[in-house]
Amino acid sequence: MSNPITNKEQQVVYLKERLEIFLEVLDAIDPEKTELEDIDRLIKMMDDLEEKMDQFQNRNEIK
Repeated sequence: MSNPITNKEQQVVYLKERLEIFLEVLDAIDPEKTELEDIDRLIKMMDDLEEKMDQFQNRNEIK
């Protein structure tokens, strides 16, 4: 397991990278062939991103 990211700049870079991955996946989806599982995966990605943002915010508030 890796060390937690505590530096704000690194946190922003991490979130931007994750968001870019999400956007790439979203862009690659063919609306004609999209299934419920694909939508569920996208929702899970956004939930994970939101959770990570909350973790970073809590770490920064504790400092």
